[in-house]
Amino acid sequence: MPITTLFLDIGGVLLTNGWDRSSRELAAETFGLNFTEMNQRHHYTFDIYEVGRIGLEQYLNRVVFYEKRHFSLQDFRGFMFKQSSSYPEMIELVKALKARYKLKIVTISNEGRELHEYRIQRYKLAGFVDAFISSSFVHARKPDENIYRIALDVAQVAPADAVYVDDRPMFLEVAKSMGINTILHTGHDPTVEALARLGLKLDGIA
Repeated sequence: MPITTLFLDIGGVLLTNGWDRSSRELAAETFGLNFTEMNQRHHYTFDIYEVGRIGLEQYLNRVVFYEKRHFSLQDFRGFMFKQSSSYPEMIELVKALKARYKLKIVTISNEGRELHEYRIQRYKLAGFVDAFISSSFVHARKPDENIYRIALDVAQVAPADAVYVDDRPMFLEVAKSMGINTILHTGHDPTVEALARLGLKLDGIA
């Protein structure tokens, strides 16, 4: 059967990671914070933010604003959002594949609601993505099998008719165990080649 649905991670595939260690280190340096303490508090708190149990303001109050600061929450929030950038080649590839093969495009990502919504709007992802299965929307996060089941249900696709592209091997292992085709994303060209082997080939793209 031909592939009908493309499941994609966002951070690391379409966009940079939203709030990773390097971004937190830069934040600590920029705002004069103790990175070790901030990062420890982050690890205690971020999982529940990613599954939508607290909002961004609560997350920041626990991680940064548990004591008086010389900058505002809005200053820090703005800095967080500015850490995102896109991978234009990958976005154009997905758009071209969708147009040629009439694919359903569904993202599966672990992201907090406010950051996720900002990234969708900033990079106009809703212009080509049919559904966003975000941990903060569905209250399950990778590698929980439930988030993949939700994606299959929303897309109304059999596992064998879908391919999932992610840059994290463990997340792919779970999807593969459920019968979903998988591609480990290490860059634009290797992903193009892997998609072509599954029948999703575009003329003129290496």
